[in-house]
Amino acid sequence: MQGGGADLLGVEPYFERPGEGRPAAYYEFRIGDYQSELGLIDRRYAPPDAAAAPGGVVVHWHVDDVRAAHDRLLAMGATPHMPITERGPGFVTASVVDPFGNVLGVMYNQHYLEILDR
Repeated sequence: MQGGGADLLGVEPYFERPGEGRPAAYYEFRIGDYQSELGLIDRRYAPPDAAAAPGGVVVHWHVDDVRAAHDRLLAMGATPHMPITERGPGFVTASVVDPFGNVLGVMYNQHYLEILDR
């Protein structure tokens, strides 16, 4: 995951919890305009009764180009979850399932950019 996460996010993790072999069990990154924490855990460490299918919650991360980000995620091994969808003027989303079974959404939201400019 380190190579994939770092390649995707453009930063190295600031914390890594070793696991059995590679990838590590857990990585933490600081990303985005507000240096938000993003923690990624390998599915091998999920509770034994955890659902095998992706969950219902989708975390969206703002990108400048939804199509390019979506295509890159797919090229890195993710599978489609929700197609690129215009939700309203200046608001576009899409999501994928990463190789560990997590749902990751990407979005472009003009309202986020307006708040960021303030």
